[in-house]
Amino acid sequence: MVDKEGQRAAGLAAAAALAAAASYALYRVYTRQQLLPSSWSNSRQQQQLPAAVDSVLGAIGNTPLIRIASLSEQTGCEILGKAEFLNPGGSVKDRVALRIVEETLASGQLQPGGLITEGTAGSTGVSLAMVAAAVGCHCFIAMPDDAAVEKAQLLQALGAEVVRLRPVSITHPEHPVNVARQRAADTPGAVFADQFENLANLRAHLDTGREIWQQTCGKLHAFVSGAGTGGTIAGVSQGLKALNPSIQVVLADPQGSSLFNKVKRGVLYTWHEAEGKRLKNPFDTITEGVGLNRLTANFAAAAVDDAVRVSDREAVEMAAYLLRNDGLFLGSSAAVNCVGAVKAARALGPGHTIVTVLCDGGARHLSKFHSPQYLAQYDLTPVAEGRGLAFVGAA
Repeated sequence: MVDKEGQRAAGLAAAAALAAAASYALYRVYTRQQLLPSSWSNSRQQQQLPAAVDSVLGAIGNTPLIRIASLSEQTGCEILGKAEFLNPGGSVKDRVALRIVEETLASGQLQPGGLITEGTAGSTGVSLAMVAAAVGCHCFIAMPDDAAVEKAQLLQALGAEVVRLRPVSITHPEHPVNVARQRAADTPGAVFADQFENLANLRAHLDTGREIWQQTCGKLHAFVSGAGTGGTIAGVSQGLKALNPSIQVVLADPQGSSLFNKVKRGVLYTWHEAEGKRLKNPFDTITEGVGLNRLTANFAAAAVDDAVRVSDREAVEMAAYLLRNDGLFLGSSAAVNCVGAVKAARALGPGHTIVTVLCDGGARHLSKFHSPQYLAQYDLTPVAEGRGLAFVGAA
């Protein structure tokens, strides 16, 4: 005998399950189409997964542009960040390390199993250590001992030999760059990467410029970047201006660096927020990997139209602002770049599109730039709240 009550109960249960499934499906559609930005939803739905790459090296480059909503809304411009922290080595320096290693292998300077050396504040070293491991080479990194300790730990975890040195002038034989150069000279078959003067750095970023042009469909008014070696701003500026010479290239220069005055006045000398004059200590900044007090071969090749100054206070506040409002956890050089993008947007006025570089993430800066205790020592604890940009001063 058929249990009609049982059938009825089963039918009701099935109907309830279908209704729940339909309700959930409608919720997902509503969430994607109504609650999330339409541009995000559409891009996610239409995005095609890329083909597999041969190795970790194939994942370098072709990083996305991220619309920084808070900065865009506050300035009336479209401010986009090139998400270089999504490279497999975690920074924009992956591109440079790959190009240097590829070129030296192709020329025969570097042989499989050989040694590549560099002096760096951290990110280039991490990228070189990763790329060297991927091609079967070894890596030696000399770095200042006041750089964030997690960078040295990461380098060691990647298999690099690391030497930490006291900060000294570039003219001193114990400067990390000079120590790395000497190690290469003393080791048969070794190659000194020489990221500051090696124009492979610039050449790597011609591709970055072309990517930005394609991602913005050529609708770009300004590119903003700091300079650590000068390679990023040189390569991107050359790449973009070859496509449209009217694109403005703006240098974002931190306190303690000389490049702002080189661009604006033609003379290298440093600036400090508090003193407003030449410093006895030209490295008086908490930012790492950005700013120069000499003219490198890479920066000399940059096509820069203007420059803005960025104080430590502005950089620290910007890093906290982007995490609070956009969920972006960035390093100090990326924060400098975003301050520069806001200043460029104010100078251009609403309705323009500006691209900057999100060089690396905040995880490499936990012991310094993102450490409350460290910031408190220098009276740099972030105090700004909300979405306003009053903490960004004049250019």
